[in-house]
Amino acid sequence: MAARPPTGDDDGDAEPVVFGIATVDKHLRDADVSFPATGEDVVAALGDPEVKCGPTAHRVALSAVVERTDRSEFETRREFLDALYPEFERERTQSGGFVSWLRSLVP
Repeated sequence: MAARPPTGDDDGDAEPVVFGIATVDKHLRDADVSFPATGEDVVAALGDPEVKCGPTAHRVALSAVVERTDRSEFETRREFLDALYPEFERERTQSGGFVSWLRSLVP
């Protein structure tokens, strides 16, 4: 999950706004985590970061999202991220509603 930077910006170095599983994936790439692993092990290795749920949305603790998956172990990094995706999507769509979604579209 990521949003493109605003168009028409003269600054060609603009970074996309990263949230949800894209943020978790970035943390995973920077951490010393090997799979298979339990959700608790992954959360502990990452330090239970607060992760943005959308481009303008609130943040939620990774541990809360992992807990909602009702899974105890993940065989691969991809499996871990795939399990988190629907939970972040649910969190994003339930927080803020239509007005927040419209704001996310306007640079």
